[in-house]
Amino acid sequence: MDTDSLRKKYSIKEIEGKKKELEKSMENAHNTGVDMSKLSSDLSYYTQLFNSIQKYMKYLQRYDEAKEILNQSEDTELKDLAKAEIQQLEENIQDVDEEIKKMQIEREFTDEDDNRNVIMEIRAGAGGEEASLFARDLFEMYKSYSTKQGWSIEIMDSNTSEVGGYKEIIANIVGKNVYKRLKYESGVHRVQRVPVTESSGRIHTSTASVAIMPEAKDIDIEIKQEDLRIDVMRASGAGGQCVNKTDSAVRITHIPTEIIVSCQETKHQAQNKEKAMANLRSRLYDKKKMEEDAKRSSMRSSQIGSAMRAEKIRTYNFPQNRVTDHRIKKSWHNIEAILYGDLDEIINDVKEGIQMKMINNGK
Repeated sequence: MDTDSLRKKYSIKEIEGKKKELEKSMENAHNTGVDMSKLSSDLSYYTQLFNSIQKYMKYLQRYDEAKEILNQSEDTELKDLAKAEIQQLEENIQDVDEEIKKMQIEREFTDEDDNRNVIMEIRAGAGGEEASLFARDLFEMYKSYSTKQGWSIEIMDSNTSEVGGYKEIIANIVGKNVYKRLKYESGVHRVQRVPVTESSGRIHTSTASVAIMPEAKDIDIEIKQEDLRIDVMRASGAGGQCVNKTDSAVRITHIPTEIIVSCQETKHQAQNKEKAMANLRSRLYDKKKMEEDAKRSSMRSSQIGSAMRAEKIRTYNFPQNRVTDHRIKKSWHNIEAILYGDLDEIINDVKEGIQMKMINNGK
């Protein structure tokens, strides 16, 4: 092992300098009006990176010392101890190196919206009533996962089918790093199973689409009042007597983009309008992001691009008790636990797989 060349891989002085610079910025942050969230995130990254590189350099130093004992000592027992330590240190150096690489990859794919809440839209696709039942299953899966993460989830709008599924459901998920965890879930999900409505026991294939959008703030998107057409109407479907007796449902059309959003989840028209506007802001912000990504030639451009929205990303195969993500060509079993919200392993594997794929394609 050439420790001299390994030392040149990482500039600890440069990282330490950046860390100290950020620490100083944090001390003066209340006077400068900088983005505290970004500053804190940057400092956390450079602190972890500095600590890992420092550990890496210490292992290299100990390796050199053990190597010197092995080459110069004539004590057999001491040489055996040095050999064992060298073997262990080689493993330690490799592990820390991988740790540093993962941190750098994670940093490279950090999105400015990672710490945002999200608007999640799930729509039934091909497969009729069975597709609506699958859309409901997907919503319940993300709802359970959100609960496990300590996030809150609130339905903004929904359209149920005759069998109790969802033709469409839109929800707001609020919590820490929601977009960071869920951003790779956008796309077409497919299910293969025997529907409850199927009497002959044949396996059907149905689909539902999932869209994960970062929640937009007022300052992100300017919406002109003259660009909006707002319609109020009586809420339909289940919702209680109070809902159905008043014109509480709201539908907003953004005339320039022809984007239409609606909300009828509460009996108060003002609350429904506020939720519909939040959905519209997020859709417009998402559209703006995709257009900006399309203009840039970067690995990130394919990460959340519009192509992924139409791409078949995952299959839930009930007869084989298997979930397969087609982007990284990997499968997981125990489909029941996954649909109950055990998604951490899948989300972590998909994130790592997609990022590595982009890096390899970019080489």
